[in-house]
Amino acid sequence: MNPTRIYIAGHRGMVGSAICRQLEARRATGEAIELITRTHAELDLTGQAALRGFMATERPDVVILAAARVGGIQANNSYPADFIYNNLMMETNVIHQAFMAGVKRLLFLGSSCIYPREAPQPMAEEALLTGVLEPTNEPYAIAKIAGIKLCESYNRQYGEPYGIDYRSVMPTNLYGPGDNFHPEHSHVLPALIRRFHEAAQSGKDEVVIWGTGTPRREFLHVDDMAEASLFVLDLPAAEYEANTQPMLSHINVGTGEDISILELAKLVAEVTGYEGRITTDRSRPDGTPRKLLDVSRLSSMGWRARIGLREGIEQTYQWYLENESSLRL
Repeated sequence: MNPTRIYIAGHRGMVGSAICRQLEARRATGEAIELITRTHAELDLTGQAALRGFMATERPDVVILAAARVGGIQANNSYPADFIYNNLMMETNVIHQAFMAGVKRLLFLGSSCIYPREAPQPMAEEALLTGVLEPTNEPYAIAKIAGIKLCESYNRQYGEPYGIDYRSVMPTNLYGPGDNFHPEHSHVLPALIRRFHEAAQSGKDEVVIWGTGTPRREFLHVDDMAEASLFVLDLPAAEYEANTQPMLSHINVGTGEDISILELAKLVAEVTGYEGRITTDRSRPDGTPRKLLDVSRLSSMGWRARIGLREGIEQTYQWYLENESSLRL
């Protein structure tokens, strides 16, 4: 039997590499899988011609679109054009060229920032396009919404005659091995890990965090996200369709629990051994007041997160310590 050829776009990223680890583990148990990967230097996903040639040559059976231009509040505020352009181009090219190459199954990874700033909490899939987005990451969110609608539109137009089955999962805030710990461009959790680690090492008596510390966020370990992604990808079509709608087909992935930024900072301080003061800088933006996903749809289908927040932070901090010298900091 020929192996299932799976192309993972963004295999070096935090999520893509976690998905690769899960698929490698499956292959080690005897599952017939062949992984297809390319670095950015080998294949620029924003280039139409190169991607068309790649898809036509490799002919993958499945595409997992985990590639994205990502970053925290500061990065989103500083590079809005880069965020919307690069993400739109990658999604458009990968999804269309996958279709042109005859790929029947595709999984698109989005983000919980697709939901309105004032969406009722927890945010259910039905909240999409019901209100104004958070201004600090609107360009990125618009691109991710477009990715969902691309998948749904190809399903509507080509699903019946060609058997196209393109799905979308929307993760909450992710963290874990392979995260970006850059002081300016990282998300809140890796940024806190690095900041409190350095403060503990240098003996600083104070660490300042952005904003009021009151916004609440949900965090999902990337290994849980990889497991959930493959769970959704592998769902029988009838079960997936029974739990979604043709133009509301994305599925939230999270833990169903959140924590305030100040509480998170205190937890990171404990894990890293920092014993000084934690203060807030109220002149800095808070972002969305709360972002908690309603994960009842995925839960009803049989998947739940396994890795607790403290356990996940401890694992991530250990990975940071082991790789600190090689990270681009």
